[in-house]
Amino acid sequence: MLHASVGGAFAQGYPVKPIRIVVPFTPGGSADILARAIGQKMSESLGQSIVIDNRPGSGGVIGSEVAARAPADGYTLMMGIAANIAINPALYPKLPYDPVRDFAPVTLVASAPYVLVVPPALPAKTVKDLIGLAKARPGQLAYASLGSGSVPHLTGALFATMSGIKLLHVPYKNIGQAMTDLISGQVQMLFLGMVSAQPHVKAGKLRAVAITGAKRSSMMAHAPTVAESGVRGFEVTGWYGVFVPAGTPKEIISRLHKEIVRVLGLPEVRERLSAEGADLVGNTPEEFEAYIKTEIAKWAKAVKLSGASAE
Repeated sequence: MLHASVGGAFAQGYPVKPIRIVVPFTPGGSADILARAIGQKMSESLGQSIVIDNRPGSGGVIGSEVAARAPADGYTLMMGIAANIAINPALYPKLPYDPVRDFAPVTLVASAPYVLVVPPALPAKTVKDLIGLAKARPGQLAYASLGSGSVPHLTGALFATMSGIKLLHVPYKNIGQAMTDLISGQVQMLFLGMVSAQPHVKAGKLRAVAITGAKRSSMMAHAPTVAESGVRGFEVTGWYGVFVPAGTPKEIISRLHKEIVRVLGLPEVRERLSAEGADLVGNTPEEFEAYIKTEIAKWAKAVKLSGASAE
């Protein structure tokens, strides 16, 4: 009872200082874009600054460890995605954090399919074209990723396996380098998050060949799914959620959940993020926790199939 009453009293005055959102990835990526959009509106209503703390490296391991070791007082949040929460446990034999034990889920913010993008100069406008090109040049078509075991890597490996082709995997340290080489044609393809892909496709710098979701996206209505393009059963969906260190008082988790869901319901936020291809969610911590467990199991199978390991 004493612990509950102390937590409740602490939550009543919360927040009394700036809050940081750790993003374990580079600026400009989908997780970063979502964190900044949410943080800006939360700051206005909470009356405190929300600082975005980008801590990229090792497929999200560095930033995730920083967040996991932070005080469980509600002043450190983390934007988690499939990579650092669901995939890393299968990649790293000695992961310095446990995604289930070390974090408390707040809410699933958004989900979005990935987009198979290629440079406009590549003579492949459809998945069938791309597969044909790859079969004519086995092992020569290169696909970019954000490192071994990243979602783009595993998605590319899954695509190659399911379509019966051989592709060359080229890992990059950050999204900026990967995009530069992709646009210039140094690499030929990339499975990119919808939020990150949208502006480049709109500007004509990249061509969207297909999306990885179960159904087409209204944001890229012209792009068919990979599955309907001939690779039956292919489906990968990216997701983005907010976590806090385990042990954070439930009253504070409830407050943060309420604030984030409120922000996701704002017309300007919905319009902005929906225009970039994200489906906003805002489920309960319990629903998000159950979802995470299914994701961990799913990606463990994908990692095994790809043969990927942490570099």
